[in-house]
Amino acid sequence: VPQHHAGIRAWLDDAALPNVRPPLALDANDTAWHGGRYDAVFSANTLHIMSWPEVALFFAGVGEVLEPGGVLAVYGPFNYEGAFTSASNARFDAWLKARDPASGVRDFEAVDALARARGLVLQQDIAMPANNRMLVWRRMV
Repeated sequence: VPQHHAGIRAWLDDAALPNVRPPLALDANDTAWHGGRYDAVFSANTLHIMSWPEVALFFAGVGEVLEPGGVLAVYGPFNYEGAFTSASNARFDAWLKARDPASGVRDFEAVDALARARGLVLQQDIAMPANNRMLVWRRMV
């Protein structure tokens, strides 16, 4: 979200990491993603806000811009085998759907199928605070 980019840029300036580019505003509905190729893509708290067709477009876009061997890391809440991992995630899902019926906590298996269809192989599924996960895929082709 562009309004958060100034803060992210400040963190990057402070860290002085020469291999990390500044954040880019991205609309999954766009057909061109800034015309580049990337070694890594990170997205936090997005898939549950997007509609399912937008989630599919996100993975299609990642499949186009991620270099072979590149990493996609996605942070957020996920269901497993169709079940919520916590009561708080079930409440959060209900809140999301009341706000926008097209949004909601996504099923890991469906998201992973989108990733696999784009040549991404799950490398890590890491438990994070507040019943979130960090899913890390690597592009193999």
